[in-house]
Amino acid sequence: MAPGARVDRFEVFFDLVFVFSFFIITRATALQVNGGALLHALLVLAVLWWSWVVHSVVATRIRLGEGFVPVLMTIGMAALFTFALSLPSAFRDTRGNDAGPLVAAISYTVLRLMHLLLYWHAVRDSPQERRQLSRFAPEVVGSTVLLLAAALLPSKIDGLGSSAVIRDGLWVAVVLLQYGTGLLAGSWGWVVTSAEHWTERYDLILIIALGESVISVGVGSNLLGQPPTWPAVAAAVLGIFFTAALWWAHYDMVGPAARIALHAAKDGPRVALARDAYAYLFLPMIAGIIVFALGAEMIVHDIADPAVPPHERAYGSDVPLLFGGVICYLCGNMLFQWRALRTVSWTRVGTVALLGAAIPLAQRMPGLAALALLTVITVGMVAAEVVVFDEGRRALRKLIFEERTSHEAHEAAWRARWNARPDESG
Repeated sequence: MAPGARVDRFEVFFDLVFVFSFFIITRATALQVNGGALLHALLVLAVLWWSWVVHSVVATRIRLGEGFVPVLMTIGMAALFTFALSLPSAFRDTRGNDAGPLVAAISYTVLRLMHLLLYWHAVRDSPQERRQLSRFAPEVVGSTVLLLAAALLPSKIDGLGSSAVIRDGLWVAVVLLQYGTGLLAGSWGWVVTSAEHWTERYDLILIIALGESVISVGVGSNLLGQPPTWPAVAAAVLGIFFTAALWWAHYDMVGPAARIALHAAKDGPRVALARDAYAYLFLPMIAGIIVFALGAEMIVHDIADPAVPPHERAYGSDVPLLFGGVICYLCGNMLFQWRALRTVSWTRVGTVALLGAAIPLAQRMPGLAALALLTVITVGMVAAEVVVFDEGRRALRKLIFEERTSHEAHEAAWRARWNARPDESG
């Protein structure tokens, strides 16, 4: 991995399987929306996201699309795909056996071993980095053993009626072990060679997750299975608008400014910033996307259903999930902004407060009206920031343009050597 390296195509190819896992989490949770299902979805997401973090760390040291690496990564992709397919029954198997939890545990173990093998290969000649790798060995062993125990142990104590509690507890222990290890290991011995590569990896996974939310709403809400109606078309348009507003919330100013901040940081502070802002604080944003996609799907399903009167108000957990997911996303983004830039935008704080206050009102509205209210609030945030932060946005755009121009000029000068001719007089 060279300084200034960018994401290669195989990494994006691998990301698609991760995003498929996000889709499966949403689909599995939509089958029965309750507190337990949401807890399981968040636990699975946290464990899955940690494997993504490890995946991105491996990619800081070795190009995943070159040499023999794609062969091992293809094995890892197969394991991840199998893990995703087993997620709906990761906590229980409807047929009364341990196949689902066991397949999830074994697939996850194979994926982690692939990452461990690749990283060890990359640092095999560096004693310092091998010692750093050894700090994570207890986490790899511990998390895989706990997941295997979660798959096998509860079946032995079904008679006590506590297998579900034990399984949930073991998954919680996995999450605490993984993220606690990341904090305790610190930044010693680890480097982020290319800040450009690191930020691009996370920006891509976030934007793909936002796109997956659109797919989830379109497929899960049965928009494709019903004749188009004006309410359904309006709901689809509103869904695109508020999702675009959430895209804008990160990619207009916060994401580009954070990328520059990571470029400016060096050594330990760079690693700490990469870990805290990206590895840890992207998780609540991804969780928010899954939650609001679930709520939007449920609302749009009723809007598209001809049997549901257009004036019937949203009911159940639809509105809290929709508004709560957007709140979670924006709160995660504000935490990301604070850690990367040490700033907080009052427009985001006001938007989160307004969304929270609007939940009781939206629960008394028809589904289409509730979706329109959410869209008005999020698009209004975008409009307010365009006006209020106009000067800052222009300064940031100018800085990015100058940076890109300088980079392109440097690359052009370096490549000019390819056309240089030997001195004929020599």
